[in-house]
Amino acid sequence: MKFGITQSFSCSYLPDEQEQLLVYADVDEFLSWRYAQLIQAGFRRSGEQIYRPHCASCTACQSVRIPVNQFTPSRSQKRILNANKRFHIAFSQTPHDSYYPLYERYISQRHTDGSMYPPSREQFDNFLFCDWMPTLFVEAYDGDKLVAVAVTDVVDAIEPFSALSALYTFFDPDYTKSSLGTWMILMQIEKAKSLAYQYLYLGYFVKGCQKMSYKHNFLPFEQFEGNEWHLFSKKPT
Repeated sequence: MKFGITQSFSCSYLPDEQEQLLVYADVDEFLSWRYAQLIQAGFRRSGEQIYRPHCASCTACQSVRIPVNQFTPSRSQKRILNANKRFHIAFSQTPHDSYYPLYERYISQRHTDGSMYPPSREQFDNFLFCDWMPTLFVEAYDGDKLVAVAVTDVVDAIEPFSALSALYTFFDPDYTKSSLGTWMILMQIEKAKSLAYQYLYLGYFVKGCQKMSYKHNFLPFEQFEGNEWHLFSKKPT
């Protein structure tokens, strides 16, 4: 396998740090299968690119996955599940035109300080979609109104590593009190269980970044450190 290393640039999560990426650079007609291997080694995709943090002086980014058959919702997560029973979930294998306006509102009202602001249709397409990865779109509705979308990769791997990967969730800012970000992860966990998959990947926990701390709220979880997966039954201190 061929890899390249990007130049260093300002970190999106830790402003005092410089970020560098290890990028998969092979031309591979079996890219979906290859990604199923690489995600087990802490890699992630953004659009067509497969990457892993490779920073010279920082190891704050660690991949997190949930072994879904061991997961037990916390008291607060149970309250969210109960409070959100009025919503219903649908699944699609193709994106709908209604997704982008919802994404645009979400970024414009919730993430004006982030690297995805200001949003654009080109950025949206380049970030979320690729030609080689089968993607499941988890849609949440309040009646007929679309209120959230979780873009979820279907990682087709040999047992016991079959998984879903939560790529990105965006939701209607008017529903902030409904904790839709947490609820959509819970829905993805349920979907992974229904498919008899073993894991839901959540991307990178970033030590020192409050925005990424939620990934330690789903217990137990596994975290990729020192080229190994470590199981945590409670939040690390």
